[in-house]
Amino acid sequence: MKKQESTTYDVIVIGGGPAGMMAAARAAGLGAHVLLLEKNEKPGKKLLITGGGRCNVTNAELDDRKLLEKFKGKGKFLFSAFSQFSVADTLEFFHSRGMPTIIEEGQRVFPKSERAQSVWNVLEGEMKKKRVTIYTNSPCSGFVSKDGKITGVKLSNGDVLRARSYILATGGMSRPETGSTGEGFIWLEKIGHTVTKPNPALVPIRTKEAWSHKLSGLAFSNAKVSIFQNGALQDARAGKILFTHVGLSGPLILNMSKDIGELLKYGNVALAIDLFPKEDQGTLDKHIQEIFRLHQNKKLKNVLGEITEKALAQAMPMHLKLSEDEEVNKITKEERLRIVKFLKAIPITPTGILGVDKAVVTSGGVILEEIDFKTMRSRIHENLYLVGDVLDIDRPSGGYSLQLCWTTGFVAGTHIAQEIKR
Repeated sequence: MKKQESTTYDVIVIGGGPAGMMAAARAAGLGAHVLLLEKNEKPGKKLLITGGGRCNVTNAELDDRKLLEKFKGKGKFLFSAFSQFSVADTLEFFHSRGMPTIIEEGQRVFPKSERAQSVWNVLEGEMKKKRVTIYTNSPCSGFVSKDGKITGVKLSNGDVLRARSYILATGGMSRPETGSTGEGFIWLEKIGHTVTKPNPALVPIRTKEAWSHKLSGLAFSNAKVSIFQNGALQDARAGKILFTHVGLSGPLILNMSKDIGELLKYGNVALAIDLFPKEDQGTLDKHIQEIFRLHQNKKLKNVLGEITEKALAQAMPMHLKLSEDEEVNKITKEERLRIVKFLKAIPITPTGILGVDKAVVTSGGVILEEIDFKTMRSRIHENLYLVGDVLDIDRPSGGYSLQLCWTTGFVAGTHIAQEIKR
């Protein structure tokens, strides 16, 4: 589409991610003349790969107070925004537009199709229906401002586009190949906003043990991971983990990664993975004894798969210095207890966290005191609104990031359109 630089819009939204798409659709639905600027060939590039392509739309915690506790100390800023567009509102938004959802472990909500494309289709359809103008392949290079107001947004080709108000939705710095390269933070600092340096927040970790890297792709849905430093327990949580070719990932590891990264700054860190968190060692030992009794004449390598996942079962004999060809009726008590202790506390050594290119979410962004969360308006520039990942709000894995985008995008779109009507 040819750019008509002489046109003055009511609203220009910079960034076509989930927050920007929601904001644009909402503002246009309330009658605003909206332009969405997207640097990629189409909006929603990162959305389409979210959750491994399945897209964890939100978390089904309908109590705002309980939900916002997950945002730790930053949740107190969000009550006003969530009172205007909550999880329940998000579910109604997608359901009423023909996208049914399913709820999985941890109250994670996914489209019933299990395809992120379904979410994209709703947002794209909504923007089309509400007549949002979209310029793709249109990277920006910053704002033009004067006397506390934004007067234009500069495109990389030198053009300047103008509107009465602007919504910045350029995201953080996770998955830069999708366009989230952090340039929005640079623009904001240049016009007077304070930005906390972004760092990887939800990110896989690297580990030392080469044997565990061979388990790449193996997942456990309910493992307990304990973090130790200098022999002292620092944290322990349960959830889903995933072994990778360099270390560990999965929702539980992602949610613990920032703390692991911080601890590594002060010394060595050790992890203990309990694959049977609901059983103590005595109960697990009895369970294994019963399996051994039922298969007493079989070789150990053919029985361990009855206890744990096949890939791990194949790795255990060599790692625990056991003879895989030994019949289980010849396994000694000491050898059996070695298996028990291993499954209750697999020792893993983190060596670091991966970079922003592998992060699901980065921490950092505009400090929250500089934003009016009733409207998502900047307190420094009266016609600038800030949404989504440009905000300095840490949150766990589990649908919380996209919910933050839906809520802040909807609130900004609502108030920017209402302001224009006055």
